[in-house]
Amino acid sequence: MSDRFAVSGTAIVTGASSGIGRAIAERFAADGADVVVCSREQDNVDPVAAGIRDDGGSALAVECDVTDRDAVEALVEATVETFGGVDALVNNAGASFVAGFDDISPNGWQTIVDVNLTGTYHCTQAAADHLKDGGGTVVNIASVAGKEGAPYMSHYAAAKAGVATLSRTLAMEWADEGVRVNCIAPGFVATPGLESQMGVSSEDVDRDDVDRRIGVSEEIADVARFLASPASSFVVGETVTAGGVPRGEEVPSQ
Repeated sequence: MSDRFAVSGTAIVTGASSGIGRAIAERFAADGADVVVCSREQDNVDPVAAGIRDDGGSALAVECDVTDRDAVEALVEATVETFGGVDALVNNAGASFVAGFDDISPNGWQTIVDVNLTGTYHCTQAAADHLKDGGGTVVNIASVAGKEGAPYMSHYAAAKAGVATLSRTLAMEWADEGVRVNCIAPGFVATPGLESQMGVSSEDVDRDDVDRRIGVSEEIADVARFLASPASSFVVGETVTAGGVPRGEEVPSQ
């Protein structure tokens, strides 16, 4: 495979204790990148880094709450001290809960916006100088909910719409700085979070069937790998939807 499809240098992946974030970190490490994985609990992210190292990769685990600017600054500092810089940033940390709009408290609304949108702001701004030093990539994880809306998830949909728009705007601002910013909008993905809410696990997903409505974390990791690699050099400011068969459209039976 061409080296243009490989991620190199040093990458920070937030929300990497499980699901999409973990899969992305493992993909990047398999390419030879030095990967920094973070989560709010050190005990949750240590096994991820250990697994990467066991497979011959290079990884550092850092406890970090992306809503805490001081913690984010410390994350970036630890990355630079250990690996010498930041070449790729994947803003994957997210949170949500199901509730009707009328039932979402101000605190509940603020919590979801803080994690999904403000956390993306914190991490990207904190890593800015290092990303601009030699040209880097930012991959933000949004959601189809931010494009289409999502009943009973208005707080999450609004925050993810903000992530997608921030990605487009920042891509224009930072293009002259040599930094490419792109975004992924996953649909339903069989993560531990989805399993707890809907009872669907990755073992229930038939990856050989194109007519799928639920994906697996590795499929989103493949898109992130492309966007963080030189292979996507002409892709700037885009939100790539990875959501399976579009809603309302059926694949004809054979």
